[in-house]
Amino acid sequence: MSSNRLLNSGEKASATPDRLLYLLKTRGPQQSAEAGETLGITAEAARQQLTKLASAGLVETYAQNRGVGRPSQFWTLTQAGHNRFPDTHSTLTVQLLDTVRHAFGEQAIDRLIALREQTSRENYLHALNDAADLRERVARLASLRSLEGYMAEYEELADGTLLLIENHCPICAAAAACQGFCRAELMLFSEVLDAKVERTEHILNQARRCAYKITWHAD
Repeated sequence: MSSNRLLNSGEKASATPDRLLYLLKTRGPQQSAEAGETLGITAEAARQQLTKLASAGLVETYAQNRGVGRPSQFWTLTQAGHNRFPDTHSTLTVQLLDTVRHAFGEQAIDRLIALREQTSRENYLHALNDAADLRERVARLASLRSLEGYMAEYEELADGTLLLIENHCPICAAAAACQGFCRAELMLFSEVLDAKVERTEHILNQARRCAYKITWHAD
């Protein structure tokens, strides 16, 4: 999936600064020139906007050597920049989880996760029911996850392997407080896609995004 297609989705922000933040969130560190090309503006215009965002504490730069010559400058989100993509009701959610855990024990948390998983399973299976093949199932799941706030997309690699990518986690605080959410989602994806699913990148392990490698079940 191309950057332009992603930026033209329903989640597209209208202002250039917001579009730059969105680009860095979904595509990772960028040089001014490549960011400008993606957004259809000049490299200088992109640099000026990124400099303003840096002054606001939302982005920062780092240098990286790319062979001979001067190091290349890349722009990336700061933690404040990542926080512009909110973790849905994070404080309240964590407080509720702690309350349930202390009042009713860990088994109650497991039950809550199971109920959430059951609801998601029913919704996903209904939406994926008539998909023609694995690729279409992954595409539909990515759309569903985007509606839930995960800024999801998918890619098909040259060898036919599919990647489900989630550029944001709207329940990150809850998942950090109770990693059963992440374990349950991994099993859920495998079930609704009827495929082998392996998490290759994980936000909770300091990755920029969560990514899942999806292949057919072995015969």
